[in-house]
Amino acid sequence: MSRNHKMVSASGSIVLIIVLLNVIVLKAAFINNTVYYWFLLLLLPLLLLAVYNIKQKKHAVLRNYPVVGYLRYILEAIRPEIRQYFFESDDDGKPFNRRQRSIVYQRAKNERQTVAFGMHADPNKPGHEWVAHSIYPVSIPEKNLRVIIGNDQCRQPYNTSILNIGAMSYGALSKTAIQALNEGAGLGGFAHNTGEGGISPYHLKGGDLIWQIGTGYFGCRNERGNFDASLFKLNACRPEVKMIELKLSQGAKPGHGGILPAAKNTLEISEIRNVPVNTTIASPPGHSAFMNAEGMLLFIERLRCLSGGKPVGFKVCIGDKKEFHQICYYMRKTNIIPDFIVIDGAEGGTGAAPLEFTDNVGMPLYEALTFAVKTLQVYGLQDQVKLIAAGKIITGFDILKVLALGASACYSSRGMMFSLGCIQALQCDSGKCPVGVATQNPALYKGLDVSDKRVRVANFHANTIKATVELMEACGFKDLSHITVASFFRKLDSLDTQSFGEIYGLNKVKTGKTFNPILN
Repeated sequence: MSRNHKMVSASGSIVLIIVLLNVIVLKAAFINNTVYYWFLLLLLPLLLLAVYNIKQKKHAVLRNYPVVGYLRYILEAIRPEIRQYFFESDDDGKPFNRRQRSIVYQRAKNERQTVAFGMHADPNKPGHEWVAHSIYPVSIPEKNLRVIIGNDQCRQPYNTSILNIGAMSYGALSKTAIQALNEGAGLGGFAHNTGEGGISPYHLKGGDLIWQIGTGYFGCRNERGNFDASLFKLNACRPEVKMIELKLSQGAKPGHGGILPAAKNTLEISEIRNVPVNTTIASPPGHSAFMNAEGMLLFIERLRCLSGGKPVGFKVCIGDKKEFHQICYYMRKTNIIPDFIVIDGAEGGTGAAPLEFTDNVGMPLYEALTFAVKTLQVYGLQDQVKLIAAGKIITGFDILKVLALGASACYSSRGMMFSLGCIQALQCDSGKCPVGVATQNPALYKGLDVSDKRVRVANFHANTIKATVELMEACGFKDLSHITVASFFRKLDSLDTQSFGEIYGLNKVKTGKTFNPILN
């Protein structure tokens, strides 16, 4: 009872104070100077607002603390900015800390990329990772690290950089962001994944494309939303399209499908995707073109034929391990071998996803990548299928880790966004991205200057590849094939440090040409 009395007293006291202020102003205006009447333009609305707050039943804070309660919402709104600018240390910040973001900014701007006075990380802390260097460093003559994707079933293999722009759709990103990424890819000689939103005019600015086909079949769908072979062939045979990527799932929301908020679904985007304008578009969780592993591989073979023999693969976030075994089993059974598989870690990013899917669904990248490597080896497919890794890859060390674990190349999505000027405002799903990257608001995306940002994208790629080469030379890796999993270590606790090979069991896998899976 006493507690309720205090709550009522608080609201009553606030109203009483505002009433007294109005009375004081009225008295001052009547006795002293009529100028005081102007203060009523503020105080009378405050009084009305206080009365409204007490009467409304939606917000308990405002009902108990009229007017004053708005401070709570104001402070809550600016909390991320206050934390980022005033309280966040170099090693804080999620998903990427300030140190990670800063190295991207520095490399994108071609600024100083060194650090002073020694390491910031605690080498004795569990989770710390390091690579063994050599006292006999080497010199790598070929500084442009590239890999050929395409097996014997592919008629148009693609020679790609080991670092490419990850899947981000036009719609999730602005037109200026997409154009800057594509032009940057053209300048730097690396590939640009379209994301599942289709090929827009802003994807056709000189950069090589990896066309991603999602469950919505954007860019190759009919009016009912199903796959359209003729539209697919029209886009797949574009000279800019170098590879086709079938998206089964993504790390940030596996099994959920994609989401394009209505605020981002403009007339232009709706025409590119062939969907109703100004509506929230949710890609289905699964594909309508196939229902199982065998059907998926037959569909991949169809895409390969329609595209004229270009490299075709699929993107997956590993969940049920048995399902990946089934895919590998049917690769051998049907002899339809995808040219590549993208392993997307659960730590991957997205513009919009339910919390539970982002935080608690899917396998992390390193575990998923090593599982895929071992499974391909069991089925004797390791020489025919290239693996591409995706998930929080920013630095040269990040690249070398996934290459050591079995990947042939990797994607960076949010790293490329940082190179565009992303400040990790975490407003991607609101349409209010302050730097014009993840928005369709012209007032915001026009602030992103394509001619400047395209150079930064190319710089980030070039400087990151340069850092990767320098690391390889220091470790004695003469080329990509010499990168060994035994050279990378992680501290597990205060006393135990193990190599990646020991941690993930890669030293125990035997390569075989036979297979006898347990699929049931």
